[in-house]
Amino acid sequence: MNEQLERLGSRFWDLALESSPMWASLLGDHRFDAEVEDLSREREDALIEALGGIADQTAAIDPINLDRQDRIGRAVLLAEVEGIRGSLQSRMAEITVDPMLGIHMDIIQGIPQLRAMEDAHAWAFVEKASKVGRLFDQAIERHRQGVASGRTPPRISVEKVIGQLDAYAALPMNKNPFLQITLPESWDDLQRQRWRNAMAEQITDSVTPGFARYREAVAGEILPAARPPERSGVCWLPDGEEVYRRAVHRYTSLDLDAADVHRIGLDEIGALEDEYRDLGAKVLGTDDIPIVYDRLRNDPDLRFRTAEEVHQAAESALQRARQAVPDWFGRLPEAPCIVQPVPEVGAEDTTIAYYFPPADDGSRPGIFFINLSQPETRTRFESEALAFHESIPGHHLQLALAQELEGLPSYRRHALMTAYTEGWGLYTERLSEEMGLYSGDLERMGVLAFDSWRAGRLVVDTGLHAMGWSRRQAIEYLEDNSPLATNNIANEVDRYIGYVGQALAYKIGQREIFRQRKMAEEALGSSFDIKGFHDAVLESGAVPLEVLGDLVTEWVESQSTPSAS
Repeated sequence: MNEQLERLGSRFWDLALESSPMWASLLGDHRFDAEVEDLSREREDALIEALGGIADQTAAIDPINLDRQDRIGRAVLLAEVEGIRGSLQSRMAEITVDPMLGIHMDIIQGIPQLRAMEDAHAWAFVEKASKVGRLFDQAIERHRQGVASGRTPPRISVEKVIGQLDAYAALPMNKNPFLQITLPESWDDLQRQRWRNAMAEQITDSVTPGFARYREAVAGEILPAARPPERSGVCWLPDGEEVYRRAVHRYTSLDLDAADVHRIGLDEIGALEDEYRDLGAKVLGTDDIPIVYDRLRNDPDLRFRTAEEVHQAAESALQRARQAVPDWFGRLPEAPCIVQPVPEVGAEDTTIAYYFPPADDGSRPGIFFINLSQPETRTRFESEALAFHESIPGHHLQLALAQELEGLPSYRRHALMTAYTEGWGLYTERLSEEMGLYSGDLERMGVLAFDSWRAGRLVVDTGLHAMGWSRRQAIEYLEDNSPLATNNIANEVDRYIGYVGQALAYKIGQREIFRQRKMAEEALGSSFDIKGFHDAVLESGAVPLEVLGDLVTEWVESQSTPSAS
């Protein structure tokens, strides 16, 4: 490996974990277990400068002098560094009061996933809890800075966060997230009780007062200044155009114009109509699209009745996928994937599911979190596509496999490259149909519903953040152009409002993977091998979309070259 590139990659990775100690602990890197994030403007400025230096030095390395793996590594490092640096330059800490991305949800959802493999880890987590009050105080100061410069969060996000903070305040001590940390298996009852007593003291002295101060400031200072629903997008901020430009680049890995992305979404929505007509006639006895959407959205027979049914459907789909993947992939991850419910606090305001990758040290498997709140609103026909996207052959297969790639530096094994990772998840929803994983035509309707959802994201995200759409306009567009349940639509729109630009990654990435596959199929004809194609896409970890095209082209050329006799 090129020594300079290796050194820059290591420097970046250490900076990334040092600035995100929760992420480090979740990955199984215990160097920063006792720390919390530093949200101060001073630390942010220092990170921007440090990342800028890494970017400049990486860009100065001539790729012509690098071998294949180092060329890939250089591109990944540049994309990761520039993406994170861009978000910091956008001062997102000032405007992020969000029911999904807020620091309070990092605690509520992330802390219970921590695993203490040794005594030192467990006691470091107690020290982490002692610093939570400082974390909230820094967040308050950053939000105040935003208000002072006319950069405020959207009101809908702030209102939901206040509700989540109230839900936290109502938790009994034994349900506090910090007391859900998994302790060393070797500990006896006395050791466990000593630790719980020490942690409870920090919860009382630091964590809960920090939550309370944050709630008071958010409700009393930030809410009155928050952007109203008709000005939900960042285009209403003084620097909104630049904020969105950076976000689009970070989450798609491409330089795309918002108007072009908007048009792609509209075209994709229109292209799905023939599939809805064909499948609607088979499943629902009608090819009238508004009626199809209405039935899928409102027919109570197409919904679950209990949380147990939702959970069981996810488990069943995952089990079928486990059995089928060896026929479609040459390389599979060793780490297992399990299903768990989304934590109750905040569940009603968050997405229908998400995935946590395994810890590097083997202390935690990959976890497919399924939202069991309001089960009567969860649709049966979408459950299998959701499971395949979040677990196998979707996120778990790709992310866990990337972590297990030998010989690659940490920043590559854990690279997120959102358009690649989310594009892969969406690609596998259609792939799962080829694999014969869906139970029937009704469940195949879920593939179309989710494709509408992701195509609609291109329209709605650009509508909100580049074209000035109101929250109501965004909700109405998805109501008119997808069969998504009404409660899911509202939560999803609120997610796009807070998680600026991230929603673009799914469809942009999926389109590119299918484009590359079509190119390979046309070039190789009958010699095209689906296992080989998937391995070519996955064997280098997550990469920018332009690099993905190079990898597939290399694979096609290798398959086209006659073997030496």
